[in-house]
Amino acid sequence: MGERRREYGALEAEVMGLLWASAGPMTAAEVHEALDDTDLAPKTVLTVLVRLHGKGLLERERTGRAHAYAPVRGPADQAASQMNQALARGADRLAVLQHFVAGLGPEDERALRDLLDTRE
Repeated sequence: MGERRREYGALEAEVMGLLWASAGPMTAAEVHEALDDTDLAPKTVLTVLVRLHGKGLLERERTGRAHAYAPVRGPADQAASQMNQALARGADRLAVLQHFVAGLGPEDERALRDLLDTRE
């Protein structure tokens, strides 16, 4: 069998992307079908959904015998939260911010500058 390995966290990111793009909550079976990966076991998808729920990233509601899952927050909110967590983990916050800003392209740097300038 030509099983391919995903990078750590890649399946979680893929599942979150599907749920963000979805018009509503999705069951594990619906997520599995949407992933269109014949090597991926349905139980693996369910495990990922349960873990994401356990991390507080998904809410779930009972739908018949299954659960339907939906993101707790949007992709921009989630990315900002991850950035804040990374900043909080850094021993030297200023160094972390300096490295972050150094990696920005000109458009992102301009957008960040504009956002900071308009803060009260």
